[in-house]
Amino acid sequence: MIDPDTVEQHHTLLTAAARLNDLRIREALASAGEEDEPGTPSLTREEALELLALGEVLARKAGYGRQLTVRSARAAGASWTQIGTALGTSKQAAWEAHNRWIDDQAHHDARHGHYGWDPSDIAAARALAGENDT
Repeated sequence: MIDPDTVEQHHTLLTAAARLNDLRIREALASAGEEDEPGTPSLTREEALELLALGEVLARKAGYGRQLTVRSARAAGASWTQIGTALGTSKQAAWEAHNRWIDDQAHHDARHGHYGWDPSDIAAARALAGENDT
């Protein structure tokens, strides 16, 4: 079965992007010629499912480091307006997403057998995040 978890085990960010690009190009080129041969699939069923899974894998891999980079931007003096702009969203949405991430880190620490942030880590992260109007 083709699913993002299985596909992710076989690809780095770069190889997933390259494979996705190859399949998209083949799909686009085949679609352009479909007027000549209607009913001819541009990709096999497995390739189409792989393409869908690769899109999810890339989204996951891109998202893994997003909030760490937000922290780096805040530490370097970026405002929430600047961060929101860089993410293509509002400062409010960027700030809220970051604070949800901090909450998630706190939740991981509270669960037995999972590593997360301790209370001092959480306090430091909240202090760095500041208010959404800065």
